Amino acid sequence: MSAKPPIRRKPAAIVAKERARKAAARETVWLFGLHAVAAALRNPARARLRLVVTKNAADRLADAIAESGMAPEIADPRRFPAPLDPGSVHQGAALEARPLDWGRPEDRALGARDVWVALDRVTDPHNVGAILRSAAVFGAAAVLAPARHAAPETGALAKAASGALEAVPYLRVPNLGNALAGLSARGLYLVGLAGEADRTLGAALAEAPPGPRGIVLGAEGPGLRPRTRGLCHVLARIPARQGFVSLNVSNAASVALYAAEAGLGDGARPEQATQVTNR
Repeated sequence: MSAKPPIRRKPAAIVAKERARKAAARETVWLFGLHAVAAALRNPARARLRLVVTKNAADRLADAIAESGMAPEIADPRRFPAPLDPGSVHQGAALEARPLDWGRPEDRALGARDVWVALDRVTDPHNVGAILRSAAVFGAAAVLAPARHAAPETGALAKAASGALEAVPYLRVPNLGNALAGLSARGLYLVGLAGEADRTLGAALAEAPPGPRGIVLGAEGPGLRPRTRGLCHVLARIPARQGFVSLNVSNAASVALYAAEAGLGDGARPEQATQVTNR
């Protein structure tokens, strides 16, 4: 019998370099889609590493690219080189970047007319992206979520947010309950959405004391966890007609944000026409 060839092991230096490369890859995110990439290129707080675009996308993003100072890689649309999931609708634009660091909720000032959104284990990136988009439209101060069991910052989330990820602080915290308790102690009035609540959302907001408000939403199905419910000052429901009570969490967030913004009282923010688009 012939002897087995010796197992060739990679040199330690090469192994260390490969591990470092993989660790670095985990610390970056690939954003894709024209609106998400354009917003990230214009965001001075976003650390940008690599921009891959087709010729057509480069033309459409010309102003944002010039503003960013990046040198794009022009790619063949048939062999787009960015490492995206096959189903990603990238529209010919992808940007490798560092995740945003918005800091901690306890370090952010609470304005008297602020509206915050808290998400209790909402894991679908498309829902969270849509909520961020609504938060941007209605001027929410921040969107709060747990670091675990919540949608992380990904290309899919950024695409659904259509640029809002760069505009609205998305604060992911180690413990959502502790963060809500801290904000409540500072004066944030927490309104939790629950389909079985006695009060309607309009009534709950009308009864709320002056000051900043927080809209708290749970995952579709399970809803708010017990501790989260207990931290809310009031539970409220969005009234439904004809016995139909199901509403997607992102749609519920939009309704609640509009209601909270409309109920702010004197000195309402100047209005601007809102366009409904499919992006």
